[in-house]
Amino acid sequence: MDPSAFVSVVTPFHNTRAYLAQCIESVLRQTYQNWEYVLVDNCSNDGSSEIAEDYASRFPSKIRLVRSKSFRSQVANYNFALCNISSSSKYCKIVQADDWIYPECLSRMVALAESDASIGIVSSYRLKGNRVLGDALPYIKTVISGAEICRLQLTNSLFVFGTPTTVLYRAEIVRNDSLFYDEHVFSDDADACYRILQSWNFGFVHQVLSFTRVNDDSIRGRVLDFNPDVLDRLLQLNKFGSIYLEGGEQERVRNAVKSDYYSFLARRLLKEGRAAFWRFHISGLRSGGLQLEKALLTKHLCLELARLVMNPGLTCSRIYNRFRPIKPSNHADHTVSRAGMAQETQMP
Repeated sequence: MDPSAFVSVVTPFHNTRAYLAQCIESVLRQTYQNWEYVLVDNCSNDGSSEIAEDYASRFPSKIRLVRSKSFRSQVANYNFALCNISSSSKYCKIVQADDWIYPECLSRMVALAESDASIGIVSSYRLKGNRVLGDALPYIKTVISGAEICRLQLTNSLFVFGTPTTVLYRAEIVRNDSLFYDEHVFSDDADACYRILQSWNFGFVHQVLSFTRVNDDSIRGRVLDFNPDVLDRLLQLNKFGSIYLEGGEQERVRNAVKSDYYSFLARRLLKEGRAAFWRFHISGLRSGGLQLEKALLTKHLCLELARLVMNPGLTCSRIYNRFRPIKPSNHADHTVSRAGMAQETQMP
């Protein structure tokens, strides 16, 4: 590994006082030492700004604090943060403000990236709460063609990209695009990876190198009950299937995923019909140029009803769940994804 390979570590933040110090400390504990740390404050008013300012004053040679003059959406703020990385950095690593990284994170990721100039993205196992994710690749696989890893993800429900905290980017890729994350797609970080891997290869470190916090009050946490992953996979297939899959394979996989998605929607329609759920999915489909296919939903609704008729016990359970009182939720109407795509839309 070349110890002169300079890394820009970036943490965009807005009102994350409870976790920001832990995030910053994890970067300061890195065994790899050739890095800068850019903290980008998106108009925080909960004390986060003061925490960042304190660290920047204590470590002036390592930490830069950048303040946004006006509030930005999360994705816009991430793009703004990436515009502030050093012109001399060879690699770029986002660490989200409510996450943290293990001490060997930069060292192991940079070492793999330095071993092969064709690698544009490096990922690894990650700890999400108390679960290890990203462990589906054979251990001998550390460098994989971009086309192969994207094909595996689209066909096998494999997901090794993780979150922005999980991956390391080659900095020249980031600098070549002032709008690195697309604000208009459902899953902007995965979308960026699929775009990059059309031209670059993928590296994977078989070690847990980052921690993703399970936070019900995060933007992602507010919509987990809506099962965004099944929608996300359909959107990814619709956008990138023709790039990474053969024609017959693309159609087969897309039909299977589409069937799973509409079966899920039919079950939820029988279980409960909160408008926020439907706003989330309709706006998510629209972000990928799709529409809710009511005829297909009706078909799967009939199939689900037939299954319930054949299983009286399950039917009674579904009826109870459909009409039981719903406890108030603090996040019932927060229906945006990380890209903030949810819009007011009528339930079908």
